[in-house]
Amino acid sequence: MARTRPISWIKAARKQFERFPETVQDHALSALSVIAEGGKPDIAKPLRGLGTGILELVLNDRSGTYRVIYAVQLGADVWIVHAFQKKSKSGIKTPQEDIDLIRERLKRLKEIL
Repeated sequence: MARTRPISWIKAARKQFERFPETVQDHALSALSVIAEGGKPDIAKPLRGLGTGILELVLNDRSGTYRVIYAVQLGADVWIVHAFQKKSKSGIKTPQEDIDLIRERLKRLKEIL
């Protein structure tokens, strides 16, 4: 039986996540439980251009589309590095300012770990 991995949050990502509608939070937390157990939920997909082990949960709700970005190859924990509501500025592509923020948070996290 696989060991459950801890889920750790960058503080700013947790604050952003807590602003999501409750149903979106519940769906994301269920998916994160699957990830912690070593599985891959249907709503998870790789986030391209940031290296291996960086994935996103795509959550659709009546109020919009939400994303939770997480890293599975940084230490023993599953790290949540960013959470945001997707605003359609560039179709399905993640906005560059979010990509830059994710890169910066990953860089700082790697330095700390």
